Amino acid sequence: MKRYLKGFYMSLGMFSAIPLPFRRWDEASTNLVIPCFPLIGLLLGALWWGFAELLVFCGIHVMLTAAVLSVAPFLLTGFIHLDGYMDTSDAALSRRSLEDKVRILKDPHKGAFAVIMLAVLFVVQFAAVYTVVDLGKDFTSLVFISVISRCCASVALLGLKAMPHSGYVPIFRRNTRASHKIFVVVVMALAMAASYLVAGPLGLVVVASVVLGFAGAMAYLFKEFKGISGDLTGFSLVISELCGIVALGTITWF
Repeated sequence: MKRYLKGFYMSLGMFSAIPLPFRRWDEASTNLVIPCFPLIGLLLGALWWGFAELLVFCGIHVMLTAAVLSVAPFLLTGFIHLDGYMDTSDAALSRRSLEDKVRILKDPHKGAFAVIMLAVLFVVQFAAVYTVVDLGKDFTSLVFISVISRCCASVALLGLKAMPHSGYVPIFRRNTRASHKIFVVVVMALAMAASYLVAGPLGLVVVASVVLGFAGAMAYLFKEFKGISGDLTGFSLVISELCGIVALGTITWF
């Protein structure tokens, strides 16, 4: 149990901006970092939901509430996935050879495509969140969006071919077993069931939108880059959460 707690703590330190009293890396628990990723999503999603409820309870104007909730998931993660989103946007939209795209992906400088795609992301995300707040939708779906997106990311990181230059994917895969993948799938199934119990058919549509958004983005990137990396996974995670929020804001017949 102690080793599993270490794995969770390591995953929390890597994939969130939540202050931790100390940072200790345990090589023996490295293979638990990715399987614990969905649990980090549960914590971050709960905080995202909590911020939403607090802002509404305090009577904050709908536009300001939407603005805060639009950036909250990125603030909670220390922008780590947003960084991957921007790097991938630069590389994928360059329309160049695989070798050039990989070089652009590794380049720490941001180009025009990264800035353009960042603007598109925030415009759509703000509009979707504004709609959710304005319609008085149940914010509980934010928790499930966060969990499911990270379940998808964990499945991809544990199961898909890694790009040759990807540094940490092979490291985190080392010594992983089928039980780790089964754990992630079980968490995903439980999150989907909970989403249905809490939000009914709309809850299922929202989490399905997250899965389809991630699958579509990852399929495109896998074809373009012949493998996956942390940046590509971060891009797909951001897109998947955006799809979930858009679905929550636009589907009104449930």
